[in-house]
Amino acid sequence: MQIFPIKTQVVKPGQSLAEIILNALRNQGVQLQDGDILAVASKVVSTATNQIVYLKEVKPSEEAKKLAEKYFLEPEFTELILKESEKIYGGVKKAILTLKNGILTVNAGIDRKNAPNGYVMLWPLNPQLEADKLRSQIEKVTKKKIGVIIVDSEISPLRLGTRGFALAISGFKPIKDYRGEKDIYGKEIVITLHSIADDLASAAHFLMGESSEQTPVVLIRDAPITLDENAKSEDLKISKENCVYCSSFKL
Repeated sequence: MQIFPIKTQVVKPGQSLAEIILNALRNQGVQLQDGDILAVASKVVSTATNQIVYLKEVKPSEEAKKLAEKYFLEPEFTELILKESEKIYGGVKKAILTLKNGILTVNAGIDRKNAPNGYVMLWPLNPQLEADKLRSQIEKVTKKKIGVIIVDSEISPLRLGTRGFALAISGFKPIKDYRGEKDIYGKEIVITLHSIADDLASAAHFLMGESSEQTPVVLIRDAPITLDENAKSEDLKISKENCVYCSSFKL
């Protein structure tokens, strides 16, 4: 497998992300091949679709003010967390654990990194729709069958630092099911499902970086994937009842 960082211009609201990516690929002399995957940072998807909020225009509620004081956040920022979250569980200084789109994430995915001064970035309004649309637009121009991953960062329990995860996928199967197969000693594998999409997202996230790298796109080539027009991001999710963390900590 090979991964290639793709630098782009600074993306602005309302611009065509597909066009920006195709121009960046041409400028770097890269031609897409069948089976390639384009991993795209969620922030540029949010920027292109205008999922940006000016904090001074947010009016915080009393609940937001109390949470802000408890977790050392601005009341306006905390108000957005309340609006964007399906549920709030608790937190630590500067970070609130939330449920957003059925995903456990910090601060409902809201981030101020790589947003203009005074603004914050929300997750794409419909990540699946944006992944499907981006893949369709690029395939139409290149005539190649590809996959797309929208990449965001996450943290793991009792592990320091961020890693990439697949907020949305399009065009390939995101999970490999090992159940029923045999290990090297001939024992049957009982519960293991491999999150291929998250592994690829984390590899791309490593090259994207977390600051001023200006590398919001990574081309992944020769990954052991199966193209699938009907694959959806929902395939990556597990119910709270079957999640070992949610069940253990009653989230």
